[in-house]
Amino acid sequence: MSMAPLSNDGRLGILKAISNETRLNILCWLRDAEGQFPLSPEQVRAEFPGGVCVGSIQDKSGLTQSVISSYLASMQKAGLLESRRFGQWTYYRRNEAAIRAFLADLAAELEATE
Repeated sequence: MSMAPLSNDGRLGILKAISNETRLNILCWLRDAEGQFPLSPEQVRAEFPGGVCVGSIQDKSGLTQSVISSYLASMQKAGLLESRRFGQWTYYRRNEAAIRAFLADLAAELEATE
């Protein structure tokens, strides 16, 4: 099943979301959540694999909670992240399907036709 090409607005939204070093780092860190962050509770691992608590992302980044929350929200709005609440905590993980689709779309858009 192929996805429709992204609109210019969608493509630019993703590029803007990853144009910040910390946001790009977060996306890379989440690629290896278990290696980069403390182990999430069993329920999170079972129901939302790869999910990392906002507090853990904040600790690793060294930035304030409000800055990290705004970064995560912008990345989620762009489609790069998914989130889920467990009790009072919000966990984020990469949206792998959207990342793959974006990369394929960008490559198709930028590749030269001969």
